[in-house]
Amino acid sequence: MTAYDENGENGQNDETGESDDGGTGTGTGTGTGTGTGARIPLPRASVEDGGRALPEAAPVALEHQVLTSLLGAWALAACSAPEAAAVEEHLGECDSCADEALRLREAVTLLQRPESLDLDPALRTRVLEGCLERRPPRIPVPEWAASYDAETARLDALLQDFGDAEWHAPVRLRWFEDDGAASRRTTVAGVIAHLLTVDGTVAVGLGLDDPLGDITAPSGGPAARTEAYWRASHYPPTRAVRAPWREQSHSIVRTVAFTGDAGGMPVSYGDFELPLRDAMLDRAFECWVHAEDIAEAVDYPYAPPSARHLNGMIDLAARMLPGVLAARRRAGLATPGGGPHLVAAGGPGRSLRLEIEGSGGGEWLIPLDSPGAVGSADHEVAHVALDGVEFCRLAAGHVPPAEAAAGQAGDREAIRDVLFAAAGLSRM
Repeated sequence: MTAYDENGENGQNDETGESDDGGTGTGTGTGTGTGTGARIPLPRASVEDGGRALPEAAPVALEHQVLTSLLGAWALAACSAPEAAAVEEHLGECDSCADEALRLREAVTLLQRPESLDLDPALRTRVLEGCLERRPPRIPVPEWAASYDAETARLDALLQDFGDAEWHAPVRLRWFEDDGAASRRTTVAGVIAHLLTVDGTVAVGLGLDDPLGDITAPSGGPAARTEAYWRASHYPPTRAVRAPWREQSHSIVRTVAFTGDAGGMPVSYGDFELPLRDAMLDRAFECWVHAEDIAEAVDYPYAPPSARHLNGMIDLAARMLPGVLAARRRAGLATPGGGPHLVAAGGPGRSLRLEIEGSGGGEWLIPLDSPGAVGSADHEVAHVALDGVEFCRLAAGHVPPAEAAAGQAGDREAIRDVLFAAAGLSRM
C-alpha cells in the first residue's frame, strides 16, 4: 500500500519504509530508515512520587565535649533538629549533662517574662480614641460614662465563652458592714443578675424599663432589689441573664449619649441619691469589682481598669468619704478625736491627705470635721498613702481596714476613721 501526500505524489511505503523505486529511504536526517537514531532520555522519577519510603538520615555522631557545649543552645531551643535529637539522646545516658540541662532550662524561664493572653484593658479605649479622632461620632458618649461603657464591655467579653459549668461556679460577694466583714453566696449568673437589678436604678432614672418588672422590692436599695429578683426567680439564674444585662447596659450608654445633660440628674439608691455622672462611675466601679469576683471564681486573670478610669473611681470615693465620716459620727462609730471641731460650711477644717500611688493615682485632702468643710493643706493632721488598686479593694470591702497596706503619718485616730469610712463605702 502506497501513501500519498497532499500534492498527490508518491511517498514512503507505510509498512516497509522503502521508496517506490526499490531503494532504502532516509529517516529524519539524524539517522537511517532502520529507526536506530538517538533519542532524548525520559525524566527520572522522584522518590516521593514513587510511593517508596525516604531513606532515614543517619544520626549525628557527636563527642561528649561537643554535646556538653550544645546544652546552652538546646535550653534556648536554638539547636538544629539533628543536634537537638543528639543532645536529647545523650541526656538519657549522661546524668551529669541531664542535671546541667535541667538547671539551664530553669534559668531560661527567668530570662523571659510570662506573657498574658489577656488584652491590655486600655486597648479598647485606645482603639476607640484612634477611630474617633479620624471620624468623630455624631452623638458622642460623655466622658463621665466612658468608664461604664468600657467596664461592661470587658465583663461581657469575659462572659462570652463561658459554658454551663462556669455560669454555675460559686461566687461569694463580699462587703463591709457595721465595722465587720459581710458576704453572700451566689453563682456567676447570680452576680450578673445582681448587676442587672442595681444598674436598673440608673435605667429607671433615665426613663428606661425597670428590669424588676412586676417584682416588688421592699425598698429601692441595691441589696433589696437584688434579693427580690433572686426570690422571684423560679430557678437559679442561668446564662440567659446575660442577654438582658447586656442589652440594658447598651441602652443606658445610648440614652446618656442622647440626654445632652451634664450628668446632674439625680439617681435614687433608696436611702441616698447620686448625680447621674457619679452614678455611672459607681456602676463602672461595681462592674469591675464583680468582674474580678467572677474571674477569681473561674480561675482567670483580670486586669484593673485603665489609669484614667481608675482615677475617676478613686475621685468619686474620695469625694464621698466626708459624708460617710459624718454618718459614722452620728452612729457613734467614729473616734471622738479629742473633742468636737465645729467648722462653718465652706470653711477650712482639719484634713487628711490621701495619697494614691500607682495607676490612676493622685492626692486628695479629705475634710474630717464636716461634709461642708473644705480640705486644707494648712490644717492637715494626717497623711495616708495607698496603692490605687488596694484603695479600691478597700472601698469595695474586699480588704479589711486593719489589713490595708497603708503608709501612715500623723493623727492615728483620724487615719483609722478614714480607713473604716473607705471600707464603709462598700455594699452588696
